[in-house]
Amino acid sequence: MNRYSHIDLRVNSWEKVRTFYENLLPALGFTRTFHSEKWKVFAAEGELPSVPYFAITEDPNHKPNENLIGFWAHDREEVDRIAEFVVRYGGTTDSGPWQFPISPTYYAVYFQDPCGNKYEMVHRLN
Repeated sequence: MNRYSHIDLRVNSWEKVRTFYENLLPALGFTRTFHSEKWKVFAAEGELPSVPYFAITEDPNHKPNENLIGFWAHDREEVDRIAEFVVRYGGTTDSGPWQFPISPTYYAVYFQDPCGNKYEMVHRLN
């Protein structure tokens, strides 16, 4: 059983990250939206609350830190595609995409959203 339920993310400006997440999250499989005034929710296919979802809340006082959220990729091409999405929609890549010396099978890109929240997209080549 994959014990992942959801991510409850803070951003300091919804307008600053809106285009980024409205394009990135569907590319990662969060294709359904359940937005309210306070919450912007992107969910996987299926019935809530039994599917993973990504909830974003605006907090003008939010300060990004060293926490990092990692996503699995199906293959190297998906890592490359997500890296292109990141740059196209206002994020930045910190490192990659390439094979990292973490292991001989570790292909990843590290990136940030426009507010500075950190992510990784990784594919293990084995």
